[in-house]
Amino acid sequence: MNTHTPTPTPAHAPDPSPAAAPPATGAPWTCPFCSLLCDGFGLQDGDPPRLLGSDCPRALKALAAFSRSATPVSPSIDGAPATLEAALEAAAARLSEARQPLFGGLATDVAGMRQLYRLANTCGAILDHAHGEALMHTLRPLQDRGQMFTTLAEIRTRADLVVCFGTDATNYPEFFRRCAPATGSGVHRRTVFVGTVPPAQAIESSSVDIVAGQGDLFDTAATLAALVEQRGLPQPAAELAELADALRAARYAVLVWEPAQLPAHGALIGEALLRLVMSLNRSTRAGMFALGGVDGAQTANAAMTWLSGLPLRSRVGPRGLEHQPLQYATDRLLAGDEVDLLLWVASFGPKLPPPPTGVPRIVLGHPALAAHCAEKGTIFIPVATPGVNASGHLMRADSVVALPLHAIRDDGLPGVADVARALDARLALVAEGAR
Repeated sequence: MNTHTPTPTPAHAPDPSPAAAPPATGAPWTCPFCSLLCDGFGLQDGDPPRLLGSDCPRALKALAAFSRSATPVSPSIDGAPATLEAALEAAAARLSEARQPLFGGLATDVAGMRQLYRLANTCGAILDHAHGEALMHTLRPLQDRGQMFTTLAEIRTRADLVVCFGTDATNYPEFFRRCAPATGSGVHRRTVFVGTVPPAQAIESSSVDIVAGQGDLFDTAATLAALVEQRGLPQPAAELAELADALRAARYAVLVWEPAQLPAHGALIGEALLRLVMSLNRSTRAGMFALGGVDGAQTANAAMTWLSGLPLRSRVGPRGLEHQPLQYATDRLLAGDEVDLLLWVASFGPKLPPPPTGVPRIVLGHPALAAHCAEKGTIFIPVATPGVNASGHLMRADSVVALPLHAIRDDGLPGVADVARALDARLALVAEGAR
């Protein structure tokens, strides 16, 4: 018997499909500014850096925050400029005094999150991402029922029916081009938008339909699931009945949803969609794809799970690890005065300022966040951005690959991992001196 072991594709290999990106010149680049992590573009260093091979508005807006002409920003303590060493000493002192710190934001790369988790073990901290609410919409169905998620490559090469449920994907501008049927795949695709309208740009190689839905998204998801299972309903909406028939007839259907666009208790919608996909898989092939995990949310949750066995919204405390997806929400903890220090991490840009709070704050952030951190009780340490000023890794939205990020310029700032490591070392010295 002849056997053949295929050569594995490295995790950092560029997407081989011509549909993945148009040809680009300049240094190869993986974009860190959404969880699609598009790696078929080029980037030229400039003022600001120039994106090549794409006009993605999300990437262009994010890159505008990296102007060379910006005034250098130094660390600060209570609004007064300070050296990095002084800021680290002050931050370590506040961490050592805190009885219940919260590590929030967590917008960083794999290395940064690994070091933050180690620091959380030293401090007994709770960890929650800035997009924790959206993340929980995905995690709760996974915890309750499991998951049947697909990948970008599966959508591109196999999906003949894509249903965008409650999202037009405009927050992920490259999604439809990334997932366009691969050349030579023979896939003829239909795309259906439920409860929303298609984006303005044309969707190539796909016919597009709009389904208004059945009331709100909760009712629409429940009705569509019942129709797919062929449970009797009194006078179901004709367009939903037609879509249910199309889902059962498809060779490979994909339901695309965006957790951040769901209302409160959106996890119930996620569970209804999962049930629908599970029903389809009894007789055909189907999967789900969540458009989420931006600002390193997918990465932070993955690294937390690797290291601890539990996802975010968990506490590392004297009783070990505790996961509380509702109790450990950042807004709830701050509003209820249940923590006495906030360490906020936002390394990808200025759009995630620390929330206002009466407790002391330590902010590791993009230099442009300095203006939000110039008040008493706040220590600010500017950090490098992975994929622009520092190298690193991020997890893609489909959770199947960690892609490398390459720095295009050195701004002389430490990375989140460097700062977290330095704080942990200082806390170790404090603990040693207290013995």
